[in-house]
Amino acid sequence: MMSYVNDFLFGIYPYIALAVFLLGSLVRFDREQYTWKSDSSQLLRRGQLRLGSNLFHIGILLLFFGHLFGLLTPKGVYAALGLSTEAKQMLAIVAGGVFGTMVLAGVLLLIHRRLAEPRIRATSTPMDIVVLFWILVTLLLGLASIFVSLRHPDGSVMVLLANWAQSIVTFRGGAADFVAGVSWIYKAHLFFGMTLFVLFPFSRLVHVWSGFAALAYLTRAYQVVRRRA
Repeated sequence: MMSYVNDFLFGIYPYIALAVFLLGSLVRFDREQYTWKSDSSQLLRRGQLRLGSNLFHIGILLLFFGHLFGLLTPKGVYAALGLSTEAKQMLAIVAGGVFGTMVLAGVLLLIHRRLAEPRIRATSTPMDIVVLFWILVTLLLGLASIFVSLRHPDGSVMVLLANWAQSIVTFRGGAADFVAGVSWIYKAHLFFGMTLFVLFPFSRLVHVWSGFAALAYLTRAYQVVRRRA
């Protein structure tokens, strides 16, 4: 039974999460563009917003790209650069600890601000609260996994997690087998992280797409404006 659960959660569920993330975002943009926004509450209360938002956004972007490149970079690539598996794991532990602490401080400030201010709480949707706490739990699981990683400094588990991620994105079979024997805390972190992508299209997180799209604005063609004759 546990084998079937493992195969579903880490062999099938990642594709379900990815499909909901991409198709859900597309449908949301096509059908509900007026809801495609961050719903900033800056006008309701400026306090805690700048510090909390900066810590949260900077930290979570660094964590995202750290996970992206850390998991999807083949072992041969970083070995060719002179980085051993042990050194790569220690780099991931240190960077993850620093960036994770930044996000933790930021999300706690944002949660306190959203729940403690009556006007902000009144304008918050249930999904706003769910997403913040879901991120918090995902983050705490990730930070807790650091202490588990310190027990195996050879980086063997990190290699298994990377093999799982690379198998998923390249559509290779047997991906779930790589994580079948790892600690439950890694599995919980993976599940909460994947489910965050499921929640994404149904929350204000969709404004992240606009943030990436804004990069294209920097390379736009000049607009020629002429006076009327």
